[in-house]
Amino acid sequence: MSGSLEPVEPDVRASHDDRELAVERLRVAAGDGRLGPADLDERVERALTATTRGELRDVLRDLPVPAEDELSLRARHGNAERSGAWTLPRRLLVDVHGGNATIDLTRAVAVHAELDVEVAVAHGNVRIIAPPDVAVEVGSVAVRGGGVRQRRRAEGGPVRLRVRLEGEVRYGNVVVTGPRRTLRERLRRTG
Repeated sequence: MSGSLEPVEPDVRASHDDRELAVERLRVAAGDGRLGPADLDERVERALTATTRGELRDVLRDLPVPAEDELSLRARHGNAERSGAWTLPRRLLVDVHGGNATIDLTRAVAVHAELDVEVAVAHGNVRIIAPPDVAVEVGSVAVRGGGVRQRRRAEGGPVRLRVRLEGEVRYGNVVVTGPRRTLRERLRRTG
């Protein structure tokens, strides 16, 4: 697992995935000889009972950050998808040629406050699903024969992750949408 727990707001509530990530980093540090058995036990207990990501950062403060900060997602004449509970790197490279890629950030574990997404799209599509607590900024994306669209409204409230999008689109599309609403949510909005 990778990353450091650095949220946009220090008092953001910690999730089960955040606590599991911290415990895994502690175990790796103990395996490297950085923590003794008593220190490991004490820190694991603190990580498992942490209520905020700031508390988790304190548990990990003097440990090195793993170097795994880049991930590639490729689709060549097919489809690629990252969804569910997955740990986000600091940088995501998306390479699509004659296919489609879906990046679902709804349940993704953000261990960094920011995610840089570099797209290289040729004759394909990239769909980014971002929940309301994820801000997506479309930076410098060169487009030839296609488009980049945001199909979701900006919502107020705390932001747990800022995504910066850049790269090149040739004869394809990059679409940023929100998660699909359930039937109950749709009925609640109309009722």
